[in-house]
Amino acid sequence: MKNILVAFLAGSTLLLGACATTVKPTYVSPTQYQALNCQQLQAEYNRIQQHLDEGVPTEKRTGMGVGVGLGGGWSHGGGWGFGPSISLNMGQSSNTKKTEISRLLGQQEAIVQAAKFKGCTITVRNKTN
Repeated sequence: MKNILVAFLAGSTLLLGACATTVKPTYVSPTQYQALNCQQLQAEYNRIQQHLDEGVPTEKRTGMGVGVGLGGGWSHGGGWGFGPSISLNMGQSSNTKKTEISRLLGQQEAIVQAAKFKGCTITVRNKTN
């Protein structure tokens, strides 16, 4: 009983630790912002920040697939043979809230880098995670 309790506590700690991780920016090339002037760079940065402040909606796209096949192999009884197999797969795409926030933070970093290269000053506000 004590081992089960210890395992449960260890699992809970790992799960909560994984949920509490901060979102890190995804790399976005600053060259995609090279055509913008200083005012446009600031406006784009502010637009992204406003989107982050309002809360990024969670996109959930689920997929489902069914497969039917014919399989063969050795049985526990010592013989082998063929038999039908059916598989059902359900999952969720990688388009999660953290993925979207990571992409937006990467865009903001790219805008700041592009602004530095052009000699612009960008007013950076606190980032929302």
